This record gives sequence, structure tokens and C-alpha cells, in this order.
Amino acid sequence: QVQLVESGGGLVQPGGSLRLSCAASGFTFSSYAMSWYRQAPGKERELVATITSTGGSTNYADSVKGRFTISRDNAKNTVYLQMNSLTPEDTAVYYCNTRTRWGNYWGQGTQVTVSS
Repeated sequence: QVQLVESGGGLVQPGGSLRLSCAASGFTFSSYAMSWYRQAPGKERELVATITSTGGSTNYADSVKGRFTISRDNAKNTVYLQMNSLTPEDTAVYYCNTRTRWGNYWGQGTQVTVSS
């Protein structure tokens, strides 16, 4: 079955950096686009970034453009989110997501807290 397992979250000071990872299994990873979403307390889940199956194209939410970078390693079945210049507004649970022919799948999420 499809599994997405996020890691790399934690507590970081404003201006700091974190790199999230999402290890995928149970499907042909290299055939599907991958996305990162986030959900802050009391807010709806929002799309942060998407990368195509080959990694040749990426898209970002305006709020993270120039600060976050999504990438993937198809040999390792892993997608990454490099987050720089973090602000308290980036505090949220970050989720990995993919949509395959069989359904829409989510990881369990990883908490990112930006605070001094």
C-alpha cells in the first residue's frame, strides 16, 4: 500500500532553516508528481510546493517563493523541502502528498515550529 513518511520537522528560531524529507513506498514514485502542504492551527490546509515526476518543474505558494525549495531523488523514492529564512508564520504541520491513479495519499505530517 502507499506510504508517505515525513521527517525533519522541529523547533527552529526565526531566520533559521530546516529540511523536510518524505520517504515514499508502495507505488512507482518516479511516475507521479509530489507536493508539500501545511496546516497551521485554526487554518485550512494549504499547498506549499509541487514538483513534477521528473523534477523538471516546480511550483510554489507565493508565501514561500524564494525561501523554500522542493526537490526529489527518484533513486531514493524521497521528496525534500528545504526551508530557509523561516518566520513564525511558517509554523504548521507539514504534509507530504501524492495523487495516483488509485487515490489521494497523505503522510502523517511533521511539526515545524518557528519561535525564539
